[in-house]
Amino acid sequence: MNDTQTVFVVDDDAALRDSLAWLLDSVNLTAEMYANGHDFLKACDPERGGCLLLDVRMPGMSGMELLDRIRANHIALPVIIITGHGDVPMAVRAIKNGALDFLQKPFNGQDLLDRVQQALELDKVNRRKRSEVDHIRAHFKTLTPREQEIMEFVAAGKPSKIIARELGISAKTVDIHRANVMKKLNVKSIADLVQTRLTLESC
Repeated sequence: MNDTQTVFVVDDDAALRDSLAWLLDSVNLTAEMYANGHDFLKACDPERGGCLLLDVRMPGMSGMELLDRIRANHIALPVIIITGHGDVPMAVRAIKNGALDFLQKPFNGQDLLDRVQQALELDKVNRRKRSEVDHIRAHFKTLTPREQEIMEFVAAGKPSKIIARELGISAKTVDIHRANVMKKLNVKSIADLVQTRLTLESC
């Protein structure tokens, strides 16, 4: 997993972009500036980590519309909405639509940096979780159909004898399949196996 993070800023106000670029650079944060949502979407790589500072009111594609596009394109960056006083209800709607937080103009520089750092930390946690899930999925795909079937029974708490009876195989064969499942999934206990199954179910 690439740990490099970038603060992406999408705002049509050139003076504000310059101010934010200076502020973020002053604490050694990498930043990229975009004047509109279209330019951001063209350049955006969903695999890149970081966070997004997004103006809610822009000509052309609004911040709300860009937020919708971001979610539709499975871009998982935490989003902080930048809003004027009259746009607070819109910012609240944006949070309900997946944004992390909002900042009301004019905002304090340290307040912005604090929220950016929180967003970057959340991005790290989320990316780590996605990496773990991808790892589990990759291991799960190595299971044979029979092993996947055995996994479901074991995760449901059924003992080998019951599983053997329902599948018409011997309990010893069930135990062999179960051992193979645990080895392939790299789990050490039934509790770990259950947790792995729940992770797969939730993603």
